[in-house]
Amino acid sequence: MIKYILRRVLLLIPVLIGVSFIVFSMMHFAPGDPARTMLGETATQDQIDQLRDELGLNDPFLIQYGRYITNVVVNQDLGRSYVSKRPVANEILTRYPNTLKLAGLGIGLAMLIGIPVGIISATKQYSWLDNITMFFALVGVSMPVFWQGILLILLFSVTLRWLPSSGFDTWQQMIMPAFALGTGSMAVIARMTRSSMLEVYRQDYIRTARSKGLGEWLVINRHALRNALIPVVTVIGLQFGFLLGGAVLTESIFSINGVGRLMVESIQRRDMMIVQGGVLVFAFTFSVINLGVDILYAFLDPRIRAQYK
Repeated sequence: MIKYILRRVLLLIPVLIGVSFIVFSMMHFAPGDPARTMLGETATQDQIDQLRDELGLNDPFLIQYGRYITNVVVNQDLGRSYVSKRPVANEILTRYPNTLKLAGLGIGLAMLIGIPVGIISATKQYSWLDNITMFFALVGVSMPVFWQGILLILLFSVTLRWLPSSGFDTWQQMIMPAFALGTGSMAVIARMTRSSMLEVYRQDYIRTARSKGLGEWLVINRHALRNALIPVVTVIGLQFGFLLGGAVLTESIFSINGVGRLMVESIQRRDMMIVQGGVLVFAFTFSVINLGVDILYAFLDPRIRAQYK
């Protein structure tokens, strides 16, 4: 297991380099000029050219990228913001806790509701309860985050005045963003749990457990659920990564001071250093989560653990 973990950690390096190259290329060739954005429309061409020289924007693309990735890999330096002049790492780290908290609440809510709903739906296959839960799961998958967020604000903030429409400091402010972000993942987890439980239910050892006289609750918890959770854990890991990306829209809708909102504002200002740093942080977090999911497999399935002995 130690060798496997070390190998996966080393694989993070080429993955992050590849992500950085793609994002750097997109920001470099996107329309607009960061220097003109920083100086404003009234700036002269000489002022723009001078600022571009200071920022190194007149250098060839590969030289710019080489300089950037060298600073990231060798010096662990994500650069400085073109707008605020502050280190990108400081700009991101001050907002990253809110993003992680939002994604964590979203995936926690999704698991808290999605897994039990999937289990109940599988045990009551083709019943009215199964049909209703899967209908709402389909609705949850189909609803865009931004549209659902706007509906929640209109209902609970504007009409009923029960919850605040912005901020992320109190538990009242956290309810709507977490629900809007986690609804899609909740539906995916519920559907995957149902599918996995139905597949496990058809196995011989489940019939054997029932023939021994075990109650249905013991059969579900002791024999079925643990094996059914393996694909569900995969989905949860992937969904957490998607929630980090979905936080970009959610933070903008609910005015949450997180990395997602910072990246949206930076794209509008052509502050590509912030955008590149934010994407790298998201990619690193997603890779670490996937590594954690792979390690968790070994604890859920002894057959996987035996491969590394």
